Amino acid sequence: MSEMTTSERRGYQQICGANGLIMAIACDQRGGIRKLLAATPEEEAKITDGMLGDTKADVVRYLASHAPCILLDAVCAVPRVVDEGVLLRDVALLIGLDASGYDTDDNGFWQSRLTPGLTARRVRELGGTGGKIMVYLRADRPEANRHNMAIIEQCIADFAREDLLLVVEFLTYALPGEDKAAYAEKFPALIEGGTRLCLDAGAKVLKLPYPGSAESCAAITAMCGAVPWSVLSAGVDHETFLGQVEVAMANGAAGVIAGRALWKDCVSLDRDRQRELLVSRAVPRLRQIQAVLDRYPRNLPLGAAA
Repeated sequence: MSEMTTSERRGYQQICGANGLIMAIACDQRGGIRKLLAATPEEEAKITDGMLGDTKADVVRYLASHAPCILLDAVCAVPRVVDEGVLLRDVALLIGLDASGYDTDDNGFWQSRLTPGLTARRVRELGGTGGKIMVYLRADRPEANRHNMAIIEQCIADFAREDLLLVVEFLTYALPGEDKAAYAEKFPALIEGGTRLCLDAGAKVLKLPYPGSAESCAAITAMCGAVPWSVLSAGVDHETFLGQVEVAMANGAAGVIAGRALWKDCVSLDRDRQRELLVSRAVPRLRQIQAVLDRYPRNLPLGAAA
């Protein structure tokens, strides 16, 4: 297992709350947010990067101001939220490296993409506390992962040279024609297997889908050892995610990086309505997640002896 450097450890502290646990608001999506804001593909196409930036600025202003950290993209949100003074001084900033969407090869395997020009040095220049890379993996199909694992390895090496924190995330997916029930049965093993691939590549902090059970969470914790892993929301409803967070934390997770479960029904092109929903709906949800985390504090600095 790769240990954090002093600089990485400091970045990790900054994305955690006073309870020693990761608590980040994820708002680096682009295509997904367009779908939430528009009813048809034609309406989606009319939503500019500037309009997405308005939405993200409101999420930062009204929701992330209550959290230790925000995860944003460098296409619509950064550097805008820094230069316009929207991002508060005490809120850490993770910057997503992955481009929106994916390509598909001749075998139906999903091929992830990087945002052009977004290196570890550029993340530092933009004021980032660290970066986040997301790729798609099928742990049971090694031939599906060569391109995407190369991206992970490239990013890990780049951030190591810059001595900057990097959070590694993966998602998995069903193959063309794959039976839904068979895929659901494989899902826990796919998450556990993808975790192993990321650890073997040298990941030091992980952002993972909920693997489906307490047993799988415990298995991932045992596999990770000293490497902290956080659970993502994957767009499930808030009550479902709250239960997943409880199970994950009870079985060794190190926190949460949550997006759509918090704000997916709060974003709107009507910014007055958006502000109202972020304040009245998303912030209370965040407080509920924070209350779960507070039951599992890790108040010692990472790596300190008991």
